[in-house]
Amino acid sequence: GGQYVSIRYTERLAEAGIEPSVGSVGDSYDNALAETINGLYKTELVHRQGPWRNMQDLEMATLGWVDWFNNRRLLGPIGNIPPAEAEENFYAQRDVFDMVA
Repeated sequence: GGQYVSIRYTERLAEAGIEPSVGSVGDSYDNALAETINGLYKTELVHRQGPWRNMQDLEMATLGWVDWFNNRRLLGPIGNIPPAEAEENFYAQRDVFDMVA
């Protein structure tokens, strides 16, 4: 996991205008989640659909994978709906609760 805290990684985040984050508590579970997502990305996209002709092709494929991962991937534990839909439902339900309270 050293690549997540490397100097180059931090520099690249700064170049992109992104604040580095270690999560809400900065514990090892944050890093485990990042490593899990990176592993899925590499397995499902980079290695399965490569080799890539150039970085632009990989970047475009990455955009499609992230869209699928968030908006079209169905998850059984949350009712066979995509994560984005579950998040929308959560906030809609919370807003209704706030109006009632």
